[in-house]
Order: sequence, then structure tokens, then C-alpha cells
Amino acid sequence: MKIIIINGPNLNLLGKREVSIYGNNSFEEYLSQLKQKFPVASLEYFQSNHEGELIDKLHEVGFSYDGIILNAGAFTHTSIAMADAIKAIETPVIEVHISNTHARESFRHQSLLSANAKGVILGFGLDSYELALQSYLLL
Repeated sequence: MKIIIINGPNLNLLGKREVSIYGNNSFEEYLSQLKQKFPVASLEYFQSNHEGELIDKLHEVGFSYDGIILNAGAFTHTSIAMADAIKAIETPVIEVHISNTHARESFRHQSLLSANAKGVILGFGLDSYELALQSYLLL
């Protein structure tokens, strides 16, 4: 099963930024753990701080992969273009957030992406990614 995790802006700073919210592990460390825990999945990773690059990656993998786990960061709340990209592709997307966005600032309470996602997982720290991965493997 071919699955890609796509992370958006500022998620390259995991382990360094707002440790009380996001924890002190880098995503690369966590990804290594996921790959060891789920060897049956062919797991890839992409991160960008640029909206267009994220959309290009969705287009690139959106017709050939089995699953996309997407944490679009702040673009979740602002990007109609990313919502349209998710709607345009065939590969199911699971929207993931490390924090419970509903317990944070009010502008984070709405996602423009959720309506086009297969599902949404939020608030379980980095384990939100593992829960999304498990949902693909259970299908």
C-alpha cells in the first residue's frame, strides 16, 4: 500500500516550535518510527511551506497512490485552492492535525479542506498520523 504524508507550512519546525503544543520530536524522527511500526506500508513524506508546491504534490500523487495523509497547517483555514485540489484527485485524503484545532484560536475552528477529505483526525499529537495510517491499513 503506497501512502504519502504531506505536511504544510511550519511543520518543518516540529520539535522546535511551540513544544507545549507540538511536542519535542522532529517529524523525521517520528516518520522513522512509523516506518518501523508499519513495514507493510510504503510510506513517503513531503513537506513544503509553499501552497503551490503542496497543490502540485497532491496533483502528482492523487491518481496513483492508495492514500494521502495531509496536515496542511494554516492553509487548512485559508486555502480554497487546496480544497479544490483535494476534490479534483482520486486518492482519498485524510486531513490530520496534531493539536485539537477546536480548542485553539477561533480562526482555526473552520477547515476549508474537511468537506473534500475522507476523514479528519485531530488532537492526538503526532499519533494523529498513526491513526490516519491505521485507517488506510484497515480498509
